[in-house]
Amino acid sequence: MRDSLSRLRRDVLACRACPRLVAWREEVAGNPRAAYRGERYWARPVPAFGDARASVLVVGLAPAAHGANRTGRVFTGDESGRWLYRALHRAGFADRPESRHARDGLRLDGARVTSAVRCAPPGNQPEADETAACAPFLERELALHRRAAVVVALGGFAWRAVLRALAALGRELPRPLPRFGHAAEVALGPGSPYLLGSYHPSQLNTFTGRLTEPMLDAVFDRARELAGRRPPPPRRGARR
Repeated sequence: MRDSLSRLRRDVLACRACPRLVAWREEVAGNPRAAYRGERYWARPVPAFGDARASVLVVGLAPAAHGANRTGRVFTGDESGRWLYRALHRAGFADRPESRHARDGLRLDGARVTSAVRCAPPGNQPEADETAACAPFLERELALHRRAAVVVALGGFAWRAVLRALAALGRELPRPLPRFGHAAEVALGPGSPYLLGSYHPSQLNTFTGRLTEPMLDAVFDRARELAGRRPPPPRRGARR
């Protein structure tokens, strides 16, 4: 049976392969933070979001317990998501600078956002068997986006997951495997996209200044260049 993004989405949503993650995502939903009390949590695996014909694929680690596990959209509902979607907007990939919830009308043009692990893990730390169980989803995502010119890996975890997924798909990779670093850029070889690295826009990185908005913008500006997309028109008062 031929694979498709809609079939992949259905398979992601139906997944209950990891008992610890299933229990955690549901436990969090039953004990929301005070700020979200009364909201109905998504509490399911979180599928990819964005342009089905994306030239740039953005890969993160996993949904946040009170972020995407609450809202149902990847990188939505927490500070990391606010940083990411502002950067995508400035680079011309999003029609607005904020992702609030899964039905807010946000549109991405040329970009798609996903994660290496699809369920929120305790402490943002998936275990090895959980990472392995989710790996086929990322492999399918990359196979279905074969024409994508660039993959942006947010953090070392996503960087390694992308390399493993491409290897599983039989893509030729450089040896030794390239190491993660912020603004690292690798041409992975025939049939494979460029791989760009960025520090993850976690609060640990953004609050300490390890990652700044200009640093994140530079990565997405480079992704746009490699994908052959025109820069967005300048906006009055915008910081570039």
